[in-house]
Amino acid sequence: MTPIERARPEDAGEILTLQRAAYVVEAQLYGDPFIAPLVESLEGLRGAIASATVLKAVESGRIVGSVRGRLGERSGLIGRLVVAPDRQGQGLGTALMKAVEGELSPQVETFDLFTGHLSEGNLRLYRRLGYRETWRERVHEHLTMVHMRKPA
Repeated sequence: MTPIERARPEDAGEILTLQRAAYVVEAQLYGDPFIAPLVESLEGLRGAIASATVLKAVESGRIVGSVRGRLGERSGLIGRLVVAPDRQGQGLGTALMKAVEGELSPQVETFDLFTGHLSEGNLRLYRRLGYRETWRERVHEHLTMVHMRKPA
């Protein structure tokens, strides 16, 4: 089993590199090279590590996955789930999701997240984990965000 632990500020560069590698497929899917995970700055990611729950999965000294969570009013807001392309489809995304839910669950009633409408793999994963669609938000002509929620 791959260890999952809290990210530290010095992990920001490696997580950002992983994030870009993981999200390039999403950018191609939507025909948009400027999606937020691809244009996030190193300083922005360091800020997220300082102010939110950012977890990392490490194998042989290499960060192979990451996810973020933060507290909303009564909800745990989950985002930026990334898994190294060579490790996708092996249960790491599920493990990261369960870990971040575990970190946030004592303090929230629900978990909320969103993904793009064409991101079938993400939608399947989230549905399998108990998330249900709550609403859709058209962001651009080529992108509709699917908002999902599950009870804590």
